[in-house]
Amino acid sequence: MELRLLRSFIAVAEIQNFGAAARVLLMTQSALTKQIQVLERQTGNTLFTRGRHGAALTPAGQVFLADSIDIVRRADALTERMKRVAAGAEGVINVGFGMSAIDVAPRAVADFRINHPEIDIRLEDMSSSAQFAAIRKRTLNIGFVRLPAPPDIATRVIRRDMLALAVPDGVVAPKPDRESLRIWLDARPLIRLLTARGPGIAAQTSELFRDLGCSPTVLSETSDLLTVLALVAAGAGSSIVPASASAVVPHGVQLIPIDLESSAWTIGTAWLNGSDDPLIPLFLQSVEALGGTVRQ
Repeated sequence: MELRLLRSFIAVAEIQNFGAAARVLLMTQSALTKQIQVLERQTGNTLFTRGRHGAALTPAGQVFLADSIDIVRRADALTERMKRVAAGAEGVINVGFGMSAIDVAPRAVADFRINHPEIDIRLEDMSSSAQFAAIRKRTLNIGFVRLPAPPDIATRVIRRDMLALAVPDGVVAPKPDRESLRIWLDARPLIRLLTARGPGIAAQTSELFRDLGCSPTVLSETSDLLTVLALVAAGAGSSIVPASASAVVPHGVQLIPIDLESSAWTIGTAWLNGSDDPLIPLFLQSVEALGGTVRQ
């Protein structure tokens, strides 16, 4: 049942005259009559009775009018809403982030919510590789990832991050030079994040150990960065974590950044190359509002 037919029916019902309704609708009376006849065939009911005083609704027409008005109003409202969605004024944006963005992602989301309260934003904690897959499936609009990204993913650089040694307060930390770090790490078992939970961090940590020439033993593994830091704070051991974890480091933990090439990587935002999603530029504005972003 077409909306244009319902609009014609509503016009006749409100004006109660086929000729006058046809003039309002900018069509001939015969064309309008044919449209009403189509509706009557589709509904199996006579919708109007005609007389010298115009067109009057039948009981079936009165029932049909109420629902027709509701359908047309809802269709018009949906059309207007989709226009707002297309303009980026309404909708849902799904944002992914990993451990390296544990400081910047929540701040960008907070800024976005302040500036676009009508848009629902959802933040998902996931690895960079999982984000790339979700972006391709279009279940994720944009994410904070480790760079570089695959060629079908567009990116924008945010900043450089590096690994850091997390040790309990009161423990004498090593100097951040290669030899001191190698000796210190070989002498103490570490609390580590599960590789499946943070494959990028695990790979970076392994690269650092190869560069230093050390082979630390693993005391325990856990699936959550905050749990790792809580164990360090409790004196259960030390760990290698992203330096950006300083945003969530609890009392009782000291972080020693490891400023070596093998310890560093770049993080940035990522989205599907060629995407015309209007919410992506809006979210990038919130990221840029934090400062320090450049295009890649």
